[in-house]
Amino acid sequence: VKSLHTKYPKIDVIIGGPPCQGFSQKGKRLNLDDPRNFLFQQYVRFVAEFKPKYFVLENVPNIITTSNGYFKKQIVTAFEKLGYKVTYGVLCAADFGVPQERRRAVFMGQLGDMLTLSLPTSNGTHTTIKDAIYDLPFIESGEGTEQSVYTTTPFSSYQKELRGNCNVLYNHVATKHSPKAIEKLRMIPKGAGKEVLPTELLTKSIYSGTWCRMIEDGLSITITTRFDTPSSGRFTHPILNRCITVREAARIQSFPDNYIFYGSKGAQMKEVGNAVPPFLARAIAKEILKNEKK
Repeated sequence: VKSLHTKYPKIDVIIGGPPCQGFSQKGKRLNLDDPRNFLFQQYVRFVAEFKPKYFVLENVPNIITTSNGYFKKQIVTAFEKLGYKVTYGVLCAADFGVPQERRRAVFMGQLGDMLTLSLPTSNGTHTTIKDAIYDLPFIESGEGTEQSVYTTTPFSSYQKELRGNCNVLYNHVATKHSPKAIEKLRMIPKGAGKEVLPTELLTKSIYSGTWCRMIEDGLSITITTRFDTPSSGRFTHPILNRCITVREAARIQSFPDNYIFYGSKGAQMKEVGNAVPPFLARAIAKEILKNEKK
């Protein structure tokens, strides 16, 4: 059987992110007992078969430190055996203009004896929540439709870039919260959180930042797949009594407005929350292109 590498010899880059739930800080088994922690081996198989010039593997930061660095060593060794020189580290999306304190472990490999490839460094651009989403319609809980219109003009360079030439606004639909939830949100002023709520209204949650408003002049926490509920983290709009919409979360992830999310609300949230921020991906891609021109 002809190998895929021989059949498709012009593959320059393979990019992938093996499922990372086993390394999540919220996971219960951050060790060798979790079979999900070995899914990177399937990614190695693809690189071994296609032998691209470069590969990029991204995951949560814990993949580097879990089990005293066991998985980091396994990953580096596996690629070195295939003839790659590997560089790795943890990148923060906020360093590349993304309004989010999202950290990702990135392994980059270059085929050959020399490593001239580097991880990207901060481009000096910083964006706030306000810069990212305040040009979007200020809809209330339960309002909005999958297709709507812009009601204001963009006022930040980030908004202008992500809006582009779009005339239709997609995925800007606010979760319909219960009356009790809205009552609690109304008690929380701008910049505050659950510390202002009466003791009897506090609920137990494993997530930090529950019932806390996002800080308009600051960064978002990591966007997850459950940003539609106040009990899942600091996902409450800075001034409105609701959680952020799919489009607002997409803006915070740096998706352009012409990128449309389909399926149920749950599916859309997974598409947004599980993604690598495009601005961060662009920075990594630029490093590879720069390396090709050396």
